[in-house]
Amino acid sequence: MVETTRSQRRAAGQGGFTLIELLIVIVILGIIAAVVVFSVGGVTNTGGVAACKTDTATVATAEEAYYATPTAGNGKYGTFAQLTAAATKFLQSTPTLHSVALTNNNTTYAINVASTQCGVVGDATGTTDANGTVNY
Repeated sequence: MVETTRSQRRAAGQGGFTLIELLIVIVILGIIAAVVVFSVGGVTNTGGVAACKTDTATVATAEEAYYATPTAGNGKYGTFAQLTAAATKFLQSTPTLHSVALTNNNTTYAINVASTQCGVVGDATGTTDANGTVNY
C-alpha cells in the first residue's frame, strides 16, 4: 500500500485534516478555555472585596456623622437602629456585611464582619482610636 501525500489527496479531492492536527487544535482550545476561566474567577472576588470596603466606609461615615450631630448622637455613637431611624437617616438601610459593637458607654465602636463574603465572621474591620480617628 502506498501512502499518499497531502498534496496528492487534495488533488484527488480527498482534502481534510489528520487526527494529529485535530488533536492539536483541541488541546490549544482547552488551554485557552482554562486561561479564560481562571482569569474570570478573580473578578467576582475583587467585586466582593470592593463591596466590603465600601460598606465599611459607609458605616464609619454614618457613625461619625451621628456622633457629631447634636440632635442625634451628641458625642455618642449609635446602633444600626439609631442610624437608620426616620429622624436621623444616616444609613438608608441596615448593612448586612458588617455589624457595629459599641463600647465605653457608646463613646467608641468597632465595625465587625458579619458576612463570610468579607472574610472571617467577627473580624474587626474598622475601629476608632483614642483620638476618634477611624482605622480600617
